[in-house]
Amino acid sequence: MEGFTVKTREYFPSLNRVNSSNQQIIYLDGPGGTQVPIQVIEAISQYYLRSNANTHGEFITSQETDLVMDNLRTKVSVMLGAESPNSISIGQNMTTLNYSLARALSRKFNEGDEVIVTELDHEANRGPWMILKEVGVKIIEVNLMQNGTLDYSDFKSKINDQTVMVCMGMSSNAFGTFNGFKKVKEYIKDRKCLFLLDAVHYAPHFLIDVKELDCDFMLCSAYKFYGPHISFLYSRPGILNDLSPDRLVVQEQKAPYLIETGTLNHASCSGVSAAIDFISSLGQGSTYREKLESAYSQISDHEFKLAKYLYESLEGYNKTTVIGPDFSSRERTPTVSFVHSEYSPKEVCAKLAKQNICAWNGHFYALKAIQKLGLDSRGGVIRLGISLYNTKKEIDRVIEVKQSI
Repeated sequence: MEGFTVKTREYFPSLNRVNSSNQQIIYLDGPGGTQVPIQVIEAISQYYLRSNANTHGEFITSQETDLVMDNLRTKVSVMLGAESPNSISIGQNMTTLNYSLARALSRKFNEGDEVIVTELDHEANRGPWMILKEVGVKIIEVNLMQNGTLDYSDFKSKINDQTVMVCMGMSSNAFGTFNGFKKVKEYIKDRKCLFLLDAVHYAPHFLIDVKELDCDFMLCSAYKFYGPHISFLYSRPGILNDLSPDRLVVQEQKAPYLIETGTLNHASCSGVSAAIDFISSLGQGSTYREKLESAYSQISDHEFKLAKYLYESLEGYNKTTVIGPDFSSRERTPTVSFVHSEYSPKEVCAKLAKQNICAWNGHFYALKAIQKLGLDSRGGVIRLGISLYNTKKEIDRVIEVKQSI
């Protein structure tokens, strides 16, 4: 897979940065936001150079912006396997979109209804649902076990006739845990219960098919898959039109637009289109979807091998405790988190930073999970995330530095 990495790295100008000691920068901060290829940078620049205008005008630059927006919805719908571009709503970030959705559902649910969330999730898929308490909805939490996985017997036991919605992440941004979302769908398949999936940490590593997953809503963010800061809400056809999100009277009052507020970032939307094009260009096939399938297969294989190598190397170091599931199964995202017996996560990341290695420390907004595992008092964990542009040489360098700490 080194040939795959060589082919992709040339498109990322930021990878060429060096520090004052002439050490090449190593980005392992992908779970917090990936680097972007030159195609994305150029798409954003070209939009401002040629087509900067608001939508729905009669003049050329406005019509070009309309095309940018239409093309983006189409590409995201193909990427997610959605029924149509009208299933894709656009927002500034996942948290904002989810708050808007939660507020809309607060006008639909009733007192005594129950919504299930998990202790493993990012706060963006926990905090917004807490506002449902204002209308008497009960928020039920699924237990997180000490191995970094959800307790599915507990999950199943908490689903009942009062359950109106289940909200869960597809994978953990804190530990890389691959969640049993297909199993949970089986739990609720015979119930009138909405199903929402947070794919923010999953979408950079695996191709998605919302029809196969049979979810009602899905959220993801482009800055995690090589694009700028734009996020998306997939809604099952027909479902969004039955809700009443906060919006202006002048906003188009139908899906996918009625949950979108204000003027969107058109230049960034152009950049997201380029990011999806970039991913598809790494694959082979006769259709856009087939190219994405091929590309994701290569991406997943490359990232898994590097992350497994990193995990096993860290596990063998006596000053390190790795948090989360091992890599005995391919159902694992390439995110490796650990703690050091002598130094805090912040201190370890500072030492890595001196060697021009970018790594995050903390709770990564998965605060409940960090607290549940008793890691908050020590400052959370150190998180290393593998992206498609990382190499074995980089991981060897990280391991070398880590073993000197």
